[in-house]
Amino acid sequence: MSHRTLCSFCDEAWWNEARLRCTVCAVPLSGFRRASLMHYRCGDCLTAPPAFDATVALADYRAPLDALAVGLKFRARLALAHEFARRLARSAFDVFDTLDGRDRPDVVAPVPLSARRLVERGYNQAWEIARPCAKALGVRSDATLVRRVIDTAPQSKLDLDARRQNVGRAFVVAKTVQGLHVVIVDDVMTTGATLDALARTLKAAGARRVTNLVALRTPKN
Repeated sequence: MSHRTLCSFCDEAWWNEARLRCTVCAVPLSGFRRASLMHYRCGDCLTAPPAFDATVALADYRAPLDALAVGLKFRARLALAHEFARRLARSAFDVFDTLDGRDRPDVVAPVPLSARRLVERGYNQAWEIARPCAKALGVRSDATLVRRVIDTAPQSKLDLDARRQNVGRAFVVAKTVQGLHVVIVDDVMTTGATLDALARTLKAAGARRVTNLVALRTPKN
């Protein structure tokens, strides 16, 4: 019996992800715009930049990989979190190596769940990814850096504008982030509304830079 977390089919689907992505929001790019010699940005991030500075995504949220996210989030397949973390850390190293010493990450935190949802689920899938990812990166992790103070409706049921309104005031920073490069980890990024709201809250509290690490990214906002 194999002890591998992923079957060969999912593993091949993962490693066949060779798309060029926007360096800010990680949406796949077909025709791209060059913002500088090394940075590519989508039209949305050029015209209306989000509060976060960069996003690393492993692959598109599509079959068969979408089943992995569902298994982690709703079926407690926690071994998948370590698989996501290992691959995210490897990809993040490539990005962080391009930064000078002042811009290296200081702390890794998950997108927080509300207290009610955490009790219902029994775990925060983002934290299950963030903790081993931070360890692999050699960066401290903190599950309580940011708190979700409003129990928002599920984002999957809302359009983009409603998503932004839904999470606009959902978070508070619980500890000092003044001058820090904060890395936020999540399992799936759809429109980026939650991550944008979180980054705005962190920046308002004094964070210097916010980078997202997400396992899967929907192909379109």
